[in-house]
Amino acid sequence: MAPSPFVSQATMSQEGKKFFRELGARVAQLRKEQGLTQTQLAELLNTTQQQIASYERARLRIPVSLLPRLARVLGTAVETLIGESQPQTAKRGPTPKLQQQLERLSALPKPKQRAVMEVLEAMLAQASR
Repeated sequence: MAPSPFVSQATMSQEGKKFFRELGARVAQLRKEQGLTQTQLAELLNTTQQQIASYERARLRIPVSLLPRLARVLGTAVETLIGESQPQTAKRGPTPKLQQQLERLSALPKPKQRAVMEVLEAMLAQASR
């Protein structure tokens, strides 16, 4: 039987507990800075609000496989998220709000994506006149 990615604090060392408490606090802080609720963050990550609350309170470990996506949604680098300094060669990308909107757009069915793109292109063409 494979181990669950949702491991409780009961089996962690003190150092591990401290790491996940600090990670959860950073996630909560960054989420609030982005103006996101736990529910909104959960939707962007295809999980539940309860799962986000458990991560933020360090009741459950955040799976390593989730860190890149979580960092992207929160508009930060994985290194910053885990408490390391941000690399010097960090690239600038879309603003976090725009990134979130792009991720929501990519989750839509293709016909709806096309409709949104047509509206966006029409608005941009009108604005450039």
